Amino acid sequence: MIIENVGLMSPGDMGQALAIQIEAKGLKVYSALEHRSERTRTLARKAGLTDLGAIARLVAKCDVVLSVINPGAALDFAHEVADALRATGSHTLIVDCNAIAPDTVREIAGVIEGAGGRFLDAGIIGPPPRGEAKTKLFVSGPGAADLEQLAGPHLIVHVISDRIADASALKMCYGALNKGTQALWLEVLIAAQRLGVGGLLDQQLRQSQADLYEWALGQFPTLPPKAFRWAPEMLEISKTLATAGMTPQVFQGAADVYRYVAGTALGKETPENRDKAREGKDVVQLLAQERSR
Repeated sequence: MIIENVGLMSPGDMGQALAIQIEAKGLKVYSALEHRSERTRTLARKAGLTDLGAIARLVAKCDVVLSVINPGAALDFAHEVADALRATGSHTLIVDCNAIAPDTVREIAGVIEGAGGRFLDAGIIGPPPRGEAKTKLFVSGPGAADLEQLAGPHLIVHVISDRIADASALKMCYGALNKGTQALWLEVLIAAQRLGVGGLLDQQLRQSQADLYEWALGQFPTLPPKAFRWAPEMLEISKTLATAGMTPQVFQGAADVYRYVAGTALGKETPENRDKAREGKDVVQLLAQERSR
């Protein structure tokens, strides 16, 4: 398969950065911004994406469409794409790049393939690839090597197997350790502030777990604007662990933490307008003072 035209839904923080990297390969990148927010439209314009308006036009125009959206909306978007595939008679390759459980991936694969499309599973691990930052795109499913055409210096494509859902299983396990750990640290540090022992805990952590503590504090400044997407991701991780015979309850709790953060003033900021001078300890203090709205 030769890829020339790439569709990307939607150009949010990660999606926009991916689009820029794909365009740097000389490929044309499109989106469908009908009913999308003004922020999304602005990010798309800054990335130089061509807006085709409707999803049906996107699937008809593009060789491949990458779904990079809120995990909680991944299945609904798949049904929207399936309707477009049927309406246009297209056989477009649809790649789900969202943080979703293997069972959710298989359900989406059935929706897309049932509508005549081709499907691949992908998991993104790493920050938005801007500047010197690099991210990895793990891909699985029959013919996954086709996506190596998107690879570049800052977008590393790893084909891991021909089995649908392997990429998402990897993403779920990695996200559990990474974002699940951040949720645990954040919850406990907020609780310590509210209990009046934040300063004492700070001293103890710097004496006994300084590296881990500094890592956690280093994650917090950029966390709140992403919490609304991380809450449904935690539920997908919970679903993944339950399927593997483990308790789903730990990450149901992590979802509660991120839902709380998303409801605060910090959680309603965007990656573009957050206070870049705000440090991790500031985030903890502000979240400890506020209640979700």
